[in-house]
Amino acid sequence: MKSLLSLIQKHKQGQATGIYSVCSAHPLVIEAALKQAAKDKQLVLIEATSNQVNQFGGYTGMTPKDFTERVFKLADQLSFPIKNIVLGGDHLGPNCWQNLSAEDAMKLSEQMVHDYVTAGFKKIHLDCSMPCADDTTPLSEDIMAERAAKLCLAAEQAFQAIDGEAPVYVIGTEVPTPGGALESLDEGVEVTKPEEAITTLNAHHQAFSDFGLGYVWPRVIGLVVQPGVEFDHHSIHHYQHQAAKPLSKMIEKQPYLVFEAHSTDYQNPAAYQQLVEDHFAILKVGPALTFALREALFGLDRAEKEWLGTHHASHLRETIEQVMHEQPDYWRSYYLSKGHQQFLDCNYSLSDRIRYYWTHPDVQAAQHALFEHLTANPLPVTLLSQYLPNQAKAITQQLIDNTPADIVIHKIMEVTSVYSNACYVNNMASKETI
Repeated sequence: MKSLLSLIQKHKQGQATGIYSVCSAHPLVIEAALKQAAKDKQLVLIEATSNQVNQFGGYTGMTPKDFTERVFKLADQLSFPIKNIVLGGDHLGPNCWQNLSAEDAMKLSEQMVHDYVTAGFKKIHLDCSMPCADDTTPLSEDIMAERAAKLCLAAEQAFQAIDGEAPVYVIGTEVPTPGGALESLDEGVEVTKPEEAITTLNAHHQAFSDFGLGYVWPRVIGLVVQPGVEFDHHSIHHYQHQAAKPLSKMIEKQPYLVFEAHSTDYQNPAAYQQLVEDHFAILKVGPALTFALREALFGLDRAEKEWLGTHHASHLRETIEQVMHEQPDYWRSYYLSKGHQQFLDCNYSLSDRIRYYWTHPDVQAAQHALFEHLTANPLPVTLLSQYLPNQAKAITQQLIDNTPADIVIHKIMEVTSVYSNACYVNNMASKETI
């Protein structure tokens, strides 16, 4: 945590430096993140969300301990130093158990936070903004802050019990919907008002004090707000510096805090550096990474059919489409369209609900077959260029090998490199690395 705290301190001292958070459990995305960090000689921040990973397995089937082991195993294979990995828990709170009473949901949330911390997660996002079954809505700031303090206490007790390293925390009640907006962005996105952010901070500071956690406050490094970035299924609301300027000025008076910006996926490259300069120094990215993963896999699937013929192909795309059709729970409440528009949403939406299906056994088997076929019979770059031209150029320039894994990872790193340039441009200019 010293490196992460040092980074935040440098930002507070006037350096326009930040860090991006990779929010994905997919092994190819994690490998891309590790390779990007190795190239940059920087920390890598990898986060799991409460619905991805929890004590019951989440939709990935992984507990916090399983997730840690996956990341560290990949790091070991790549000779990436474990000390340069920061694991974070995102949206840790009652999100998964909103159908239960607040008491029951909080008990499960406390256990989840405990499990995250004992598994080695050091950056904990306390998110109690969602109401439970017996709550009166909307929840008050005081109730949300009190619940966050309870989870913070559970985290503190967990690391002390194992004699571990003290975690850092992110708080905030104006939290964007994970994975993108559910409603249309036609009317725009409202930026958090400075007075609202101050109210949230004051409520949490008081709640932490009431729980005897005043000593933790210097380790509360991030406040989640809405800076005016969001995306829905097919459109993006881009960052506007002037609209966020009052909010940006407000955080300058806080000695330990920066802003954490969620849903920063798909912004124009210049926006990321502007966000960091405006003190949104922790940038969360998730769907954009698996969107790039999906583009690469669909491109390889199409090229494979032309290269090897339909009868010898893996049919990855048809497999995942069939699984999504048979098991629509992960997208049905998000894509309310019908007919061809629903087809487009399922395959190409920016919210990328397709990411929930890559771990399905049938899909994994098809992907494995695709990789086997194209490893044994590498694509000619002329054909690959039709579907993945940047990766074809990288192969001809001998930057990557002509293997399906390298092609997919290179595609994902087109996203991570944009974030890297925004967060570390000043560090790179001075050759200052972790």
